[in-house]
Amino acid sequence: MEPILEFRDLYKMFGNKRAVNGINIKIYPGKIVGLLGPNGSGKTTIFKMIAGLLKVTGGQILVDGLFTGVESKSIVSYLPDNDFLDPQLSIMECVNMYATFFDDFDLNRAMEMIENLRLDINSRLRSLSKGNKEKVNLILTMSRRAKLYLLDEPIGGVDPAARSYIVNTIINNYDPAATVIISTHLISEIENILDEVVFLNQGQVMLYNSAENLRMENRKSVDQIFREVFVCY
Repeated sequence: MEPILEFRDLYKMFGNKRAVNGINIKIYPGKIVGLLGPNGSGKTTIFKMIAGLLKVTGGQILVDGLFTGVESKSIVSYLPDNDFLDPQLSIMECVNMYATFFDDFDLNRAMEMIENLRLDINSRLRSLSKGNKEKVNLILTMSRRAKLYLLDEPIGGVDPAARSYIVNTIINNYDPAATVIISTHLISEIENILDEVVFLNQGQVMLYNSAENLRMENRKSVDQIFREVFVCY
C-alpha cells in the first residue's frame, strides 16, 4: 500500500526561525491520526504546507504520490483553525459555494449534518456563536469526498455537549479508505477515535506510533502520555 501522505526531510523557515525541522514520516490510508504538540510546535504550518497554502522551504511533501500543487489540492479537504468564510453569507450560501467550487462536494451529506446539528440554513454567519460557526466550517469540510482531511482544532470552540456529536460526525462522514489528521489540544475528547498519534515539538517529530501501542506499552492514556512528554513546555 502506498502512503497517502509522505514527508521527505521537510523544512520550513520563517526568516531565521526553523518552524519545521527535517520531518520524515509516512501516513497510510484509512487512518485517523492525531497531530499533537504544544503551541508553536509547527502543527498549523504543516497543515498549510500540505494544503498548498505555504511553500516548502526544503524537502518534499507527497499527497497520494503527488507533489503539492493543483492536483494534490483537489484531494485534500482542509479545515483551518480560524474563520475563513465571509460573515455576510448564510449557511445555505456557503453550502452552495462549496458545491459549486468542489466537484467532490456531497450536498446531501451537508444538508443531513446541518439538520442533525439543528442549524438554520438561512442564518448568516455573522449572527452565529463561535461554536456554531465551527460546526458550519466542519460540515463544509467533511462534506467533500476527499482522500485526506486536515482538521485544525475542530472542537476547540464548541461547547462540551456538542463535542461528542462532532467527533461522531468526523468518524461517520468520511470514506474509510480516506485519512483524517486532527490537531487539537482536547486530546481526551478524541483519543478514543485515534489510530495513530504524532507528537511534535519545535518542528520535529518526537514520537510517531499507534495509539493502541502507546497505551499498552505505557499503561496510560494518550492524553496522560502527552502531558508527561510536554510537562516542561
